[in-house]
Amino acid sequence: MSTPVTTNTGDPTALRRKEARTVVASSYLGSTIEYYDFLLYATAAAVVFPKVFFTGMDDWVGVVASYGTFAAGYLARPLGGIIFGHFGDRIGRKKMLIVSMMMMGVASTLIGLVPGSSVIGPWGAVLLILLRVVQGIAVGGEWGGAALMALEHSDAKRRGFAASFVNAGAPTGAVLGTLAMGVVSSLPNDQFLSWGWRIPFLISFVLLIVGMFVRLKVTESPIFAAAVAQEEAEGKKPRIPLIQVLKKPRPLIFIMLAGAAGFALQVVMATFAVTYAVSLGAPRQGVLYAFAGASTIGIAFVLIGGRLSDKLGRKPVMVAGLVLFIIYLVPMFAMLSSNNVWLIFVAFTGGLILHSFLFGPMAAFVTEQFGTTSRYTGASLGYQLATLLGAGFTPTIVAALFKSSGHDIGSVIWYLGGLSIVSIVFILLTREPKNNDLTAL
Repeated sequence: MSTPVTTNTGDPTALRRKEARTVVASSYLGSTIEYYDFLLYATAAAVVFPKVFFTGMDDWVGVVASYGTFAAGYLARPLGGIIFGHFGDRIGRKKMLIVSMMMMGVASTLIGLVPGSSVIGPWGAVLLILLRVVQGIAVGGEWGGAALMALEHSDAKRRGFAASFVNAGAPTGAVLGTLAMGVVSSLPNDQFLSWGWRIPFLISFVLLIVGMFVRLKVTESPIFAAAVAQEEAEGKKPRIPLIQVLKKPRPLIFIMLAGAAGFALQVVMATFAVTYAVSLGAPRQGVLYAFAGASTIGIAFVLIGGRLSDKLGRKPVMVAGLVLFIIYLVPMFAMLSSNNVWLIFVAFTGGLILHSFLFGPMAAFVTEQFGTTSRYTGASLGYQLATLLGAGFTPTIVAALFKSSGHDIGSVIWYLGGLSIVSIVFILLTREPKNNDLTAL
């Protein structure tokens, strides 16, 4: 593996490992900030937006409409994957990560400034959707670059563990966002809905400054730099990454279907499950804190899942997580309906631990399927299509199923179970990538 040029003296192996740790830490922090912004919207869509931007509707109709704006971000994520993937494969991973972080931070800050329907009528919802699209494009570009930087700097035997730090940023961001929303939700309800919910979004600007400071300090991927140098030395004309990926679409399609259930389960816990527990009488703040506490525990298990995949393979760990989650669906929703905050905490904790064994290996599982000169594009597009299929419409679908079935949670369980079985099939059909050569063009 080629290594970055350095002016430092000392053991090259030690220097390489130190740089790898710095890059992994940067990818984790950047992913945390991006997902704080992106998943904060999920929490707000569950407990705020129906009452601020979709007033005058039946409660569950307002929830469905709010989740529709949430889906706009997922619709935009594949576009972000294509745009950022193209330039990330042509001019470098690091530059695209800086641009994506700036876009996300600015969009999230502006969401905190959008007037409600009582001030500008339906235009508030329109602005919300436009800014959500910008968020989607940004996170669509962020994930692939962060995963590749961690993967391509790391030792071949620890790639799953290194890349899992990027996915660990999602529950970390969820914890920070949920805690922030939980703190302001302690305000009197009229103050919370008027201005309190805006504070967590405005904090995004501070996080943007911190994230940019850290991200500017990391070096470019050594594997990418070596691939570019090789192409230049051989006089090869740069190929269009998207065309490279679409010429052999099987990995893209299989990744999309293999990952869909993981994102569906993740987003249901962050949105519908919160709304479901609160609608049955559980205290809003207690449910938010229960989810935040469970997400904190889940962070460690995402890393454990990634490390296990280095030893056992990506596919066995991911399949085991999904099978166990299918079994867990019924007791999870039973605990969520208990009105007992501690049981709700247990429900979220169990779900997020099982989900971690799918989510931890996923970053490596996806990125290892593609060659260096199309890896950013292929990994980003495949991953974002999976999020669109699995998470983009799932909150709307499960809320609609729940409402149309007369509030029968069984319809939601059948939907999630069926989607999980589809993903298990396509994980098994996808080749095991643990030992793939990442230096291949």
